[in-house]
Amino acid sequence: MLAKALTIQEKLKEWRRHLHMHPELSFQEAETAKYVESILRNYKNVKVEKGVGYPTAIVASIHAGNGPVFAIRADMDALPIQEENEVDYKSIVPGVMHACGHDAHTAILLGAVHLLSEYFEQNQIQGTVKFLFQPAEEHVDEHGLSGAAYMVRAGVLDDSDGVIALHMNPESPYGEVWIHDGYSMSNVDVFRGEIKASGGHGAYPHLGTDPIYMLSLVLQHIYSLTGRRLSPLDAGVVSVGKIQSGATSNVIPSSVNIEGTIRSFKPEVRKKLFSEVENAFSIVKNFGGEYDLQFIQEDPALYNDPEINRLLKEVIHSLQPDIDITDKPFGLGGEDFAHMTRKKPGAMFFLGCSLMDDKVRNLHTPHFNIDERVLPLGAAIFAETAIRFLTRKNAENRGGVGCAASQSNKFGKHENGLIPSLGRHR
Repeated sequence: MLAKALTIQEKLKEWRRHLHMHPELSFQEAETAKYVESILRNYKNVKVEKGVGYPTAIVASIHAGNGPVFAIRADMDALPIQEENEVDYKSIVPGVMHACGHDAHTAILLGAVHLLSEYFEQNQIQGTVKFLFQPAEEHVDEHGLSGAAYMVRAGVLDDSDGVIALHMNPESPYGEVWIHDGYSMSNVDVFRGEIKASGGHGAYPHLGTDPIYMLSLVLQHIYSLTGRRLSPLDAGVVSVGKIQSGATSNVIPSSVNIEGTIRSFKPEVRKKLFSEVENAFSIVKNFGGEYDLQFIQEDPALYNDPEINRLLKEVIHSLQPDIDITDKPFGLGGEDFAHMTRKKPGAMFFLGCSLMDDKVRNLHTPHFNIDERVLPLGAAIFAETAIRFLTRKNAENRGGVGCAASQSNKFGKHENGLIPSLGRHR
């Protein structure tokens, strides 16, 4: 499959560079969706549905008789960052850039459509592959929902037996893939608090109550959580990102607003961190203050199904035997693909894409860029994984023996099943 993918390498680059030049922010991907649709319409055996869950979402599918259903997802939105790369495909949209690799994700999924369209025409295989072109991974809307949450609500995975996705990884070079079983990216939660006091004149602080002083005590408690109230062996962190208060130098304000993020893997750690942040704010009552506190649960933790991962590793080594597979969590960043792996067995893997030059090209930075050799590799991994998944599921459904690998490849249930509840979605 990799050899076939290499024959469309220039097409993959063309798609990716067009998307890179014309980035669109979350929930605004109208032109991106039109471009994706225009490419999908070239494949006669590909069904295209627009506006599935959200107006800029697209679901394409290839269907051949009754059989299992396998889904592959790519996100399409960009970030509010001014690009500083000097390349001929530089973003032409001021202040907007594909700084997280979603242009590559989309091009790779289009490549998988190309490869699988050809495969389904030339081979007898039973089942369906669904291609999920998702908007709005980077941000939630006023309802607290992201693109993945909207698509899951719309039922795109209701008939699916498994789902996969990938992500660019500028921390590693081409030829390295990160795959990790279990919790691999964190719950993403936000807290918003207001500390209320009387305020007063800056020259006479003893005549009133000071919310900024109270905030200093709250912050001490928050910043002492890791290693004190939370075990160092548990992944979890609370960070404050926004503090607003006051209007002038000689007036003690009557309130302080504070916002931050809470990250964790395990449900019990998530619950513990919520409780400790609440305890931190409650301190103000001892000093004559009051508080309001709100928790907003955004993305659940990304759970990678071990059996899906086993299949991915097998596929990757079959395509490129010398590839280096690294097993470690992806970190405490968030990924709304977690809504999908919470619904069905699924996994995300990270493809090394570093250009290995002297530039800092991390995700969400103005110089982010990729080694475009990952494009055919990613497309081949997507396509080959879908083929093997359908083939083995069909064998299992028929009660066939198959190879040893297919015998062990029993993809588990997630919804109300093996994965513990992580609370509500966004």
